[in-house]
Amino acid sequence: MGRLHARLYEISGGRFLPRWFAGAPVMVLETVGRRSGTKRATPVLYLRDGDAFVVLAANAGADRTPAWWLNLRDAQAGEIVVGCSRIRVRPRLLDGAERNRLWHAFVEMYPQAEHYQRFTDRVLPLIALEPAQR
Repeated sequence: MGRLHARLYEISGGRFLPRWFAGAPVMVLETVGRRSGTKRATPVLYLRDGDAFVVLAANAGADRTPAWWLNLRDAQAGEIVVGCSRIRVRPRLLDGAERNRLWHAFVEMYPQAEHYQRFTDRVLPLIALEPAQR
């Protein structure tokens, strides 16, 4: 999924590409480039956990961490577009028992995630995007 998909998702209010091939829900994550300062929009799969939106920085199992996660991690802020809703969020890298629980839930939703983990030596970051306090 790329920039065109992100733009079509936003224009259509989430009606275009609301779910990925395996039925996993899709949203658009907006970040600011940590070097360029340019606004970036990336479609990502997500899992709901209470108020949080859980995303996986898989990069399809590549050894390189996706730029959207590096941008989000450094800025500690971003926005998501879910359907017609735009929400400011703060990232929280999951670890321990919470990561384990949500990893299994993510894999249940999108089994390909487990294959991505096998493709790389890095531990795929699992991130909770939590609504930012105003």
